[in-house]
Amino acid sequence: MPREVTGFSNTTVKLLRSLRDKKARRAEGLFLAEGLRILTEARDSGMLPEIIAFSAEGARHPLAAEIIAATEAAGGDAIETTPDILSKMSGKDNPQMVLGAYRQPAISLEAIDRTRAPLWIVAQALRDPGNIGTILRTGDAVGAGGLILIDDCADPYSVEAVRASMGALFTQQIATARWPEFLPWLRNGQGQLVGTSLKASHDYLEADYRQPCFLLIGNEQQGLPAEYEAECDLLVKIPMAGRADSLNAAMATAVMAFAIKANWR
Repeated sequence: MPREVTGFSNTTVKLLRSLRDKKARRAEGLFLAEGLRILTEARDSGMLPEIIAFSAEGARHPLAAEIIAATEAAGGDAIETTPDILSKMSGKDNPQMVLGAYRQPAISLEAIDRTRAPLWIVAQALRDPGNIGTILRTGDAVGAGGLILIDDCADPYSVEAVRASMGALFTQQIATARWPEFLPWLRNGQGQLVGTSLKASHDYLEADYRQPCFLLIGNEQQGLPAEYEAECDLLVKIPMAGRADSLNAAMATAVMAFAIKANWR
């Protein structure tokens, strides 16, 4: 049976609150996911939380009751608490009525199986966790295998990134690597590295994309470093008809990913 927790000083409450901090996430190996939709996506992808917290109202939903029961059956911790405490855990004034703490999966390149999908997204030095979450959602939408984060990126397991992914975090493999590590790994197998650049001469709609394709997206402000562009098998540009010279990184990823997918029909 779930246990009832009503005190802010409870150790589990403190643990879940701490997961809003990157240092605590790394130390515990856990991350927070909020809301019934995201927890259902996780369950459907074969992942259950190690800790699930919910309000009495949240537990009344049939899907929530199923996930709570499955978590307990798997040896997880289920706690019923108040909306105020859920708000402290999530950092939101209007919290979701259910949230879970999940184990972070392995995030090394060795965990990536490039034969799993024809398209992989590679993002370099992205600083905005919302962009990372949105890119994960795009990857899910186009059937990509996952997201490889290069150099110093925002944490894909931050509350903001998880929220923006809308559950895609659980369907996409995620790896992190430095560029000197990524490039030899890529060249040790099949894979076309495609970069986007304002200086490119190839229109993105007229290029020839090969499988597996690794779509490389650069930092929100600087784009890709010149030495990274030089290593690409193909550089393409998305022409801008208006005054803007480029798209938001997550938007550019979506435009490119769907164009690549359409190219293979």
